[in-house]
Amino acid sequence: MDDFLAARLQMAFSLGFHIVFACIGMVMPFFMSLAHFYWLKTGKTVYRDVTKAWSAGVAIFFATGAVSGTVLSFELGLLWPKFMEHAGPIFGMPFSLEGTAFFIEAIALGFYLYGWNKLNPWFHWATGVVVGISGLLSGILVVAANAWMNSPAGFDFIDGQYLNIDPVKAMFNDAWFSQALHMTVAAFVSTGFAVAGIHALMILKGKNIAFHSTAFKIAAIFATVAACLQPLSGDISAKDVAKRQPAKLAAMEAHFHTERNAPLIIGGIPDTARKTVDYAIRIPGLLSFMTTGDFNGEVKGLDSIPKEDQPPVAVTHYAFQIMVGLGMAMVGLALLYFLALWKKTNWLKSNWLLKLFVLATPMGFIALEAGWTVTEVGRQPWIIHGVMRTADAVTPMPGIAYSFYLFTGVYISLAVIVILLLYRQITMVGKIYDSSSKVPKS
Repeated sequence: MDDFLAARLQMAFSLGFHIVFACIGMVMPFFMSLAHFYWLKTGKTVYRDVTKAWSAGVAIFFATGAVSGTVLSFELGLLWPKFMEHAGPIFGMPFSLEGTAFFIEAIALGFYLYGWNKLNPWFHWATGVVVGISGLLSGILVVAANAWMNSPAGFDFIDGQYLNIDPVKAMFNDAWFSQALHMTVAAFVSTGFAVAGIHALMILKGKNIAFHSTAFKIAAIFATVAACLQPLSGDISAKDVAKRQPAKLAAMEAHFHTERNAPLIIGGIPDTARKTVDYAIRIPGLLSFMTTGDFNGEVKGLDSIPKEDQPPVAVTHYAFQIMVGLGMAMVGLALLYFLALWKKTNWLKSNWLLKLFVLATPMGFIALEAGWTVTEVGRQPWIIHGVMRTADAVTPMPGIAYSFYLFTGVYISLAVIVILLLYRQITMVGKIYDSSSKVPKS
């Protein structure tokens, strides 16, 4: 394995690992705070028990996210020194602010975890809300930094020098809003379906029904509402990509030829040699309408992009199709759940609906990883779009392959530990919070 490939794989693996824990850390505090709010308003102990159980999960994911995020910051300097040398002064502000948000989150989490029966009940609840808000801000700020890589702003690039640097303009670049919105909603979708699926499984097993039914309802509402909002944020994001990164859009859609009335391609196997997509479903004019608002609008294809600037088509296209396909499957499940709440209340007690949520448990995170792949692979060969190539930013230090193997081992070990801790937490819930089994379903 050459060093360039090893550096890219290590960064991809680290980001892919961290993004899961980061998203859970952004969202779970809101689940926890809502359950806590219901406990304070109703006095039903089942809500207290759900709150305490989820707070333990928040602590686990906070610690894991902190460790994996710290490793990422070191990897940026270790693997991409040329990138950090030039980009650090420009997009350093969101990272600095993210550090501030992280410290606030850590302090608030400390108050929350150790504040039971010691703090004013509503002040205690407020510290949990602060955990959620600061965690959400941390994620948005990191996404702003990544958005800058897709839409560089806040500097003038003259004769190889970065001049007239404006960190505020760099942070609020053209891509930050669409990326932050899409990523935030994705975090709620993925975490919501994962949490709802786990509790649905426990209900099917007949364990602590009242506890898991209460937890399921909260997570399912977050997940289904977010799932229905995600296509809207995706449309905003796609229009933005079409405007700023036509090469990425062309790779996402495997759109080889510039044309009007461009069809939307669903599925298919791209053949880059023949510049065709086999076995695809084509909807005439829909891609033109989605990107330009006109069924006859022109959509740039890969033939308008120099070959050396084209992203890997197959990986980007397949990742995009996986993201969209799983996203629509979750929208379908969300609509079923809303129908059950509105008209078919008997469905809410049916095993088949719970089984669908169990099947959806990993869908959000698979879609999340696929979407992140689209964002990063679709930007290639650029690490800073249109300014610096990835190959020019990598470290000249030999032996990066060994670093890749080492970090991969560390991350796998960490993942195993987290899974064991969560499994222990879930299976012991009935023993620790046995009061839930004595409370009728709310």
